[in-house]
Amino acid sequence: MSPRCWRRTILQLTAVSRARPSFQSQTIQRLTSGFRINSSGDDAAGLAVANGFRSQVAELQQGVRNANDGVATLQSVDGGLNNIGKILDRLKTLASQSASDTFQGDRATLDNEFQALKGEIDRQAQNIHLDAAGSFSTAKINVYVGGGSTQPNSQVTVDLTGAGVDSTGLGVSASVITDQTTSLAALTAIGTALKKLGTTQGAVGTGQNTLQYAVQLAQSQIATFSASESSLRDADIAAEASNLTKAQTLQQASLAALAQANSAPQAVLALFR
Repeated sequence: MSPRCWRRTILQLTAVSRARPSFQSQTIQRLTSGFRINSSGDDAAGLAVANGFRSQVAELQQGVRNANDGVATLQSVDGGLNNIGKILDRLKTLASQSASDTFQGDRATLDNEFQALKGEIDRQAQNIHLDAAGSFSTAKINVYVGGGSTQPNSQVTVDLTGAGVDSTGLGVSASVITDQTTSLAALTAIGTALKKLGTTQGAVGTGQNTLQYAVQLAQSQIATFSASESSLRDADIAAEASNLTKAQTLQQASLAALAQANSAPQAVLALFR
């Protein structure tokens, strides 16, 4: 082989040797980070799509927390409604006792308890924000969950407006049981109040179920978007490990060939000695 050919071979092998470490270092970076895309230059288009999926996952994760907070709030409201239902049961018991001709006790005593319990209804209704001026009875509850094609579609609305469950909202604020006639009228009012309370409890229960279904959908979307992001961003560890082995083998082969190319001219010169 002529000196010119040897020179060309040496230059080619040197170029290969210089190129391989870049490929090898990229492979090592992917293996150590676990990501196929470590910079925009790795895959700009894929990075943009992966970032979009990551953003949706972040939104949905907070949405799940929002929905769970909403469920907890409605559970608190439901507990208050159950208590108010028990109080109405007691009011009905007192009114029934006072409405009977066979009652021999003091109706004023019964009415004192009756009025005190109406006050407790007002207190509890205020605590669960379902009194006449309560935030839940005057405005809809909008819980942002995310994952929708539009902002309104990303929200779950629980409508408890007009569902005041204080004594005024239930229609028992003016009820008394000081005699048989007023006690009978109180029984009618309490019956109507129980129906309204049941309607409100139904709305609260529907809201809880709706939010729980929204959480299930959001969790499903999180899993889907996370998998989509992973397919774009994460490295194929098996493939990268194979690439690393390949890069190391090629580098060693290049160095061996380069060493052989460097020793060949020396062998030719030795013939002239």
